[in-house]
Amino acid sequence: MNWSWIADNVGLIGTSLGQHLLLALIPVAASFILSIPIGYLVFRSGAAGSNVILAIFGAIYSIPSLAIFVALPLVIGTKVLDPLNVIVALTIYTTALLSRSVVDGLRDVPADVKQSADAIGFGRGRRFFRVELPLAMPVIFAGLRVASVSNIALTSISILIGVPSLGTLFSRGLNQGFLTPVWVGLVLSILVALLADLVIILIQRGTLPWARGGRTA
Repeated sequence: MNWSWIADNVGLIGTSLGQHLLLALIPVAASFILSIPIGYLVFRSGAAGSNVILAIFGAIYSIPSLAIFVALPLVIGTKVLDPLNVIVALTIYTTALLSRSVVDGLRDVPADVKQSADAIGFGRGRRFFRVELPLAMPVIFAGLRVASVSNIALTSISILIGVPSLGTLFSRGLNQGFLTPVWVGLVLSILVALLADLVIILIQRGTLPWARGGRTA
């Protein structure tokens, strides 16, 4: 590890880290908002319909990220080097992943609990927000943790289409045969992933104190 290189390139490291955080975390937040209504609609489509839709989501998630990064400018009319391509691509990936978690969480809600809510006069909307969604949240949070770590890793690939991120450090180090930037990028990626996971755990514990002893991963 060349510490003098790190000291001389603090600006580059900070810029790469900041860009990486924006590219990775904006899609997570957007997908969390989008996946709840999408997952609910998929769940309401019935077992057969939801299984087909979830299979489509799985197929979307299996598409190589670089292919989507390259194809998106042709679809949404952005420039090739526009960071929006990465944000939209990762939002698509994460929404596909989190929507499955929403469906799985709603499927785990016991039928007798829903029947009890109906018996005391809850309508469909009230039952969803007051009963089903809170009980599904531990599974959704588990999916959110996976999605955040996955996004942080995938964002590094953005450098292959010229969008700066921590991948900039990987690219520079490999091109120069100099491992210090690679190690810096690797360590920062791991730290960011661990920090994001910790933040999600703390949010879950703060908002769902009753679920602390349940499934969180």
